[in-house]
Amino acid sequence: MSERPPAASQLATDLPGLTAYITGHDAETGDTAIVLERRAVWQSIDNDGMGFYLPYTTSKFPPSMKDDQDIAQHEARLSSGKLGIVNPGGTVLRCVDFAPGFESMMHRTQSLDFGIVIEGSIELILDSGRKQVLQRGDICVQRGTNHAWRNPHGTQWARVMYVLQDAEPVEIQGRTLEEYLGRSEGDIPSSKQ
Repeated sequence: MSERPPAASQLATDLPGLTAYITGHDAETGDTAIVLERRAVWQSIDNDGMGFYLPYTTSKFPPSMKDDQDIAQHEARLSSGKLGIVNPGGTVLRCVDFAPGFESMMHRTQSLDFGIVIEGSIELILDSGRKQVLQRGDICVQRGTNHAWRNPHGTQWARVMYVLQDAEPVEIQGRTLEEYLGRSEGDIPSSKQ
């Protein structure tokens, strides 16, 4: 891990530090290049129970990469300080570190999410009471359900990478299911901005 020390803002100091490498093209030659290299900057959520890192977002679908428009939109979205769990009309790539024994708030997003366990294990808890432990490499496709995440390990952090894409609201028995952030409302901006 000495080659990838944790970032200064990283809560999970026993997990490797992350760097995002964003590729593109040289405007003059057309050659491919790494146009942006950025070490992770983490945000503490829920009294240090989770760390959020946002490597990339898009603000429309499909995104335009002409003249690096997508990079400019990503930078503007991050600097706005108003990005919720979901980016309306776009996508979010988010890495979440979960503290040992921590259980997140029960929440629902208006999005289709792909979650991939990178380190440790994580327990998915649905509001129906169903629970499922996911191990490293397991994938959860989250489709607008009310859920929570719990790190079942008592001493090790867990890391999950999520790709969220804005979606139409789920309707069940004539009722529209809207975003719900539980105890983290206010800590995390609403996605409805």
